[in-house]
Amino acid sequence: MQRIRPTILLLLALGGVVEAQRNPPVGSNIQNWYSGNPVIDGWYADPEAHVFDGRYWIYPTYSAPYNQQVFLDAFSSVDLVTWTKHSRIVDTASVKWAKRAMWAPSIVRKDDWYYLFFGANDIQNDRERGGIGVARSRTPDGPFTDYLGKPLIDAFHNGAQPIDQNVFRDRDGSYYIVYGGWRHCNIARLNADFTGFVPFPDGSTFKEITPNGYVEGAYMLLKDGKYYFMWSEGGWTGPNYAVAYAIGTSPFGPFERVGKILQQDPTIATGAGHHSILQSGDTWYIVYHRRPLGETDRNHRVVSIDVLRFDARGLIQPVVLTKTGVQRNPIR
Repeated sequence: MQRIRPTILLLLALGGVVEAQRNPPVGSNIQNWYSGNPVIDGWYADPEAHVFDGRYWIYPTYSAPYNQQVFLDAFSSVDLVTWTKHSRIVDTASVKWAKRAMWAPSIVRKDDWYYLFFGANDIQNDRERGGIGVARSRTPDGPFTDYLGKPLIDAFHNGAQPIDQNVFRDRDGSYYIVYGGWRHCNIARLNADFTGFVPFPDGSTFKEITPNGYVEGAYMLLKDGKYYFMWSEGGWTGPNYAVAYAIGTSPFGPFERVGKILQQDPTIATGAGHHSILQSGDTWYIVYHRRPLGETDRNHRVVSIDVLRFDARGLIQPVVLTKTGVQRNPIR
């Protein structure tokens, strides 16, 4: 028989686990069992979460004025509760073409290398230098060095600003990048060494897959044979930033919007968006950023984590924003 921890009994007595997570009882030892939200210290946003080398990892944007966004940090944990900061895993000193606005890292492991994809310079047209770059390292904590010496994607295709990339491995072993700001999203197939792209059968390289409501923050999840295409919508500086999703039978769609799954709770936090998904065993988590109540500076965003649930049909249930985060889960 499984032993129920005293903390859990306390939560049940106070009106249910969900309510206690949202508003933890004063004086309890809940911090020993739960991650807390924000899950890491400091102003960060746009987190991508993974499991690498026996640790949980979070790779976020440093949330600051664009000219101060000249590096990326990472955070790792063995239990989702205690986190170690890995400072400046990549910066503009090692990526000479990047000058500012290093955003939204996405990372994959392939052939004993860790490839870190990032946006830089916030380019506004094809005449400016910048876009989506690639850095790599032998270890998940870096240091990462510029892989190409130039951006991988340096222009607007189909109207998509080259930012907010997510790289994922398909069931056949192919790697794809989905990305885009300015309300347009593209998908492209990466070549074997991530130096460029494999054209599609029709000769095109970038296919637009923009669903209704898309703004930025693309994320693709393959689960049980379904492609969950997720994105952020609304304005990132406002309270109504949110995450919505669609489901398709291929990474190219067609994708029909299902609805929002993550949005503000005026009693907990506002501006909840730009997320990623983390799996540990049978448990799923959503890692995202939000704005603490009372904060008005657009860069005052924090990384949080909450449980993600699917119903029997495979639809994603609305996420409950909490103050306590998720229960301690030692990695196996």
